[in-house]
This record gives sequence, C-alpha cells and structure tokens, in this order.
Amino acid sequence: MSLRPTLDFLLYDWLQAESLNQRERFADHSRETFDAVLDTCERIAREKYAPYNRTVDTQEPHFDGEKVILPQATHDAHKAFVESGMLSAAQDYEIGGMQLPYTLQAAANSFFAMASVSIGANMLTSGNANLLMVHGTPMQQSVFAANEFAGRWSGTMCLSEPQAGSSLSDVATRAVPDGADFQDDPLGPRYRLFGNKMWISAGDHELTENIVHIVLAKIPDENGKLIPGTRGISLFIVPKKMVDTEGRLTGERNDIALAGLNHKLGWRGTTNTLLNFGEGKFPVGGKAGAVGYLVGAPGKGLHCMFHMMNEARIGVGTAATMLGMAGYHASLDYAKNRPQGRHAQKAGASAGGPAGKDAAKPQVRIIEHADVRRMLLAQKAYCEGALALELYCARLVDEQKTGDAQAADDARLLLEVLTPIAKSWPSEWCLEANSLAIQVHGGYGYTRDFPVEQYWRDNRLNMIHEGTHGIQAADLLGRKVLMEDGRGLQLVAARITDTIARAARVPSLAAHAKALAEALDHIGSATKAAWATGNPQEALANAVPYMQAFGHTVLAWIWLDVAQHALERDASKALPATVGRVGATDYFFNYELPKIGAWLRVVERRDPTCAALPEEAF
Repeated sequence: MSLRPTLDFLLYDWLQAESLNQRERFADHSRETFDAVLDTCERIAREKYAPYNRTVDTQEPHFDGEKVILPQATHDAHKAFVESGMLSAAQDYEIGGMQLPYTLQAAANSFFAMASVSIGANMLTSGNANLLMVHGTPMQQSVFAANEFAGRWSGTMCLSEPQAGSSLSDVATRAVPDGADFQDDPLGPRYRLFGNKMWISAGDHELTENIVHIVLAKIPDENGKLIPGTRGISLFIVPKKMVDTEGRLTGERNDIALAGLNHKLGWRGTTNTLLNFGEGKFPVGGKAGAVGYLVGAPGKGLHCMFHMMNEARIGVGTAATMLGMAGYHASLDYAKNRPQGRHAQKAGASAGGPAGKDAAKPQVRIIEHADVRRMLLAQKAYCEGALALELYCARLVDEQKTGDAQAADDARLLLEVLTPIAKSWPSEWCLEANSLAIQVHGGYGYTRDFPVEQYWRDNRLNMIHEGTHGIQAADLLGRKVLMEDGRGLQLVAARITDTIARAARVPSLAAHAKALAEALDHIGSATKAAWATGNPQEALANAVPYMQAFGHTVLAWIWLDVAQHALERDASKALPATVGRVGATDYFFNYELPKIGAWLRVVERRDPTCAALPEEAF
C-alpha cells in the first residue's frame, strides 16, 4: 500500500494546492514541479530511511568521550536529505530556496516521517532557521539561518532545564553581558551563558560541521537577580563552534559541554542530551561562559521562541500522524495475508449449532473478521484524518504568507486555535492507532520481528514533545478560544458551518452534517459554561476533556469535508478510494463523535473531581 494516492487526493483534489501557482510567489511552479518534489522525497525515504529504521532503533547514539557516534545510515540519510534541498524548500530563491508552498513541503516531508521518524532532526533545524528569518538581524540570518538552510549546520531549541521541565517561568540559565563592548558585536549583543539544558534533541552529533543552539536564558537585573516569571526570559543564538561574520569556523569551540545522553523509549536514532553551558570545560578567549548572541529584544525571548515552537508543534503532530500511518499500512498488509480462524455458521448448521464453526473448512484471512476490520477502520479514520488536518494547517500557513490582508489575518487566527489540536490530537489518537496495529498482529505484534512495536514506542514520545496534553489544553481553553473576543473560535465555527451546509445537500452525508452541527453547538455552550464563573481554576480543571471534544469535532469536520469533496468527484462511488473515505467518515461519526458528550459534560459542570481530591487520598 502506498501513501502517495492519499497525498495526491488531499493536496490536489481537496486542498486545491495547484491553485497556489496563481500567486506571484509560486508562479514558477506547476503540478509537474510539485510531483517531481514528491517523487524525489518518496524515493529518498524509500532508499535511505525506511531500510534503516530498525538499525537506528538498535544502534543507539553513544558518546566515546569526545564525540557522539551515530550509525553510518544516519549520515547517509542526512546527506541525501540535504542534497534534496528540502531544508530550504519554502524559502526565497535569494537564499537558495525553491519558493515552494509550505503545503507541498509538509506533504513531501511526510514521506520521511513515515519511513523513519528518528533519523535526523531536520524539523528543528528548519524551525530554528525560520525563527531567525523572522526575529534575527540580517547578519544573524546570513550567518546562522543561511548555513542551516544549506545543511552545513543544524539547529536545536533549548528550553527545558532539569529543575524546570515545562515550567519555563523557572528557567535559571543566566546570560551576562560579555565585556564593555558587548553591544557592539556584529553578530548581535554578546553575552556569556551559564546553566543546564535537559532533553535537547539533536544537541550533539557529527552530522554537520556546527550546531546552532537557540537558548532561553534570563539576563540578571542591576542587583544581579533574575526576573521571576516568563517576562524575564530572553533568547540567544549559542553556536557549538565559534564563527566569524562570514559564517566561517574560527577553530575555537564554544563553552558547551555534553553532560550525557538520555536513552528514551523511542526516537532512539536522534541524540537526546543534557548540555552544560558555561562550566569552563571549553573556555572561550581564556574564560568560562558560553558565548551567545541576543535575538530580538531583552525579555522577549518567549515571544520569539513561540514562532519556532508553534511550527514544531505542527511538526510533532505530523510525526505522530505518520507513525500511526506506518502502523496502519503494516497491519493492513498483515491482515490481508494472515490466515486464522473461520467464519461462524448460521444457526442450526451441523457444525456446532448457533455460532458454530466448521473446522474442516479452510481458514480465512483475518481481515475477513469484523473486529479486525473495526481496528483497521479506526486506524484509517485516525491517521488519514490527522494527515488531512496537518495539511490543512500547512495550507493556512501559505494563506497567511501570500493571501490578501483579510484572508491572511483569518489564517493566522485559525492557526492559533487549531495548533493545539494539530499537535495533541494525532499524538493521542494516532498512538491509539499504533496500539490497534499491534493488536491486529496478535502475539507477533509484541515482537521485534514486526515493526509495529517500534512505531508505538516512537509515537509515545509525541504526547510529551513540544508541550504535554495538559499544556496544549490549557492553551486552547485558557487562551486560544478566548483571544480577540473569541474571533478565532468564530472563524473555526464558520468554516465548519460552511461544510455542514454543503454536506447537508448530499443524502448519504446529511445525517452526519446534522450530528456535526449539534457537536459544534455543544462546543460553544460548553466553552461558555466552563468560563461562567470567570474562575480559571474551575474552567481549566477539565481542559483536557475539552480539548479532546474540540479535537474530535474538528476531525469530524475534516472527514465530512473530505467525504463531500470525494463524492463530488465520484458520486457513484466507483473508486475504492471513495468508498474508503466515506467509510472512514461513517466510522468517525458513528463510533467517535458520540464520545464528546461525556467529555463535555464534565466541562460544563466544571466538575471538581480531579482537582478537589486531597493529596492523601491518592
């Protein structure tokens, strides 16, 4: 089974990606150039990534005291990816980019995520560089971002600390001015950083000649004290190796030391590190302190970093989606080929009476069993629906960048509301798809003879990556649906209502359209009820059930829209793909959407069960 037909339908038939070529920025492109990019990435993923997915899982990164050792396959895959130009695919021609729509870049990158999600950390490099293209100085862009886009250097994001975790208010890394002339450095105001960063993906390796760390730290006040809370956080470029204004390595290493490698459940092909900044192991200019260059204004670090974090959240959602998709394809292939069991006989049959089975008959393939089909259909509904959502968000990015003023602003706000869903929904439900893939394989699913156990392990990390469910849920209910007087929520509702109106005219979808309208109304009333007392503690106590219900409503909308477009092009359902899309839609509305009632009831009542239980009662 190939991913490509699904991508082609979503890109060209559903999202009308080819129409983007009518915009000035993408005028040089055509369906042919888009297909050529997809062909290239599909080939590289098939040849350089997929065959080594198990290799990078079993040959984990290790530190020999001087450098981190990775399998040769990782080096080969990274080289092929860099040579493809995909790191800078959506960037301007002037800096070596292709000026591809981000929608196409996201679709093309899905091949790599499905083939082997933990080979390389290119998402972080492109996100790092994109942040600098928005918030960095021209010199920072030409020296750091340009070399990242070219693949010479790679990038990270350094937020978490051992004592702080996700609580960025408690960041304790210090950044002090480096000399009297610190403001005059052409690479940006120069500081010395001291502190520790934990869980840094791709924090040390030999894949590139340099690593650009984007680091959150606090600048002490005039009394030498750190400003409490997030408003004191600033953002710094801290390269592993020192560079000059032409982007050349000076031969001096920055004061960043690898304190250790973290060995995780999954994503074992990517180094995960604890880094010490400024401990004096590699003194710069004869003194301790990692040299860093300020990005943006002091105290505005989180504002800048969120540009990268939001992009990373959509990337994590895509990674979760494609791991789920990999498991779905593997279990579907297994179910089509594994013979086991027999069909039940009709009541009164000679072989055992009601529900009896005739052992003399040949075994059937397990895809012929209803419960296996249920598990396969659930996987299809979760994973293909999530892929459609991620590509829809990517299409909004293009609209934000190239649409007219009103369309661009609407796209911006829609992305604000949908990003927590785009990150968290696939992280939960495509993980469930991986669990179902193991179940389809039976006992074999738990063995390393089949790939599905690794897909589950890799995917389990995505519920933590770039903010937990709780963080995303609090962001959604506590900020996103309220911002700008609720206009973002209104925009989402308007898009859903438009789909409902179109689907209601299709007889086979009319009941689903009605169910979605009721779900949308329920989301609206639950949002108001959650905030009825104006008490954030009460409103947010059940933020995760709210996000689950919101996410299921969004995915029901996505599926209804996909089904409506599929039937518009193939009303007689002559194509098996159309039957599959309508069937996945039916499944989602019949089996999944009804779940939102239970989730929203605790939201509406501001149920205190979880928040109020005393600690000693656990």
